[in-house]
Amino acid sequence: MFKNAYFAGGCFWCTESIFQRIRGVSQVIPGYMGGFIKNPSYREVCTGKTGHTETIKITYDQNVVSYRALLEIFFSTHDPTKLNRQGNDIGSQYRSAVFFENQIERIQIIECISLFEKNKIYNESFVTEINKKSEFYEAEIEHHDYYNQNKSQPYCQNIIRPKIKKFQSLFDKYRVE
Repeated sequence: MFKNAYFAGGCFWCTESIFQRIRGVSQVIPGYMGGFIKNPSYREVCTGKTGHTETIKITYDQNVVSYRALLEIFFSTHDPTKLNRQGNDIGSQYRSAVFFENQIERIQIIECISLFEKNKIYNESFVTEINKKSEFYEAEIEHHDYYNQNKSQPYCQNIIRPKIKKFQSLFDKYRVE
């Protein structure tokens, strides 16, 4: 059975590239969520004035990969303790957020964060927002499949590739061959 998950962990080029490499994930779409205007553009979201965050919509087969596994991958491949930033990407559009569709997902998010904090995976407390799913607006086509189309670009080599390698080293059992 296919379901959707919505994660925001900094630049959507980074999160898209990681979740495209997970067995059981059939589609990853970059977009915007959590704001207060309809159909925002990338340029508008980058101003930080729309309230949106760069978000990915993941369609996955829950018989192959669980929501909990997706959460663990998400929290392990970005820094959920940094407010409104991931590395050199700074602004509210880069904040860490998870958008839940139901209370079961909300509870799983809280439990996953609690486990990470209890095990002191990070030295600081999580700042990840936990929000009810709102309208998802698909990003412009030039943002789709960005890493795979631009691997030689410096941002891809220096920022995205190390995140993919981290995912591969931590979650080999979920990797698409």
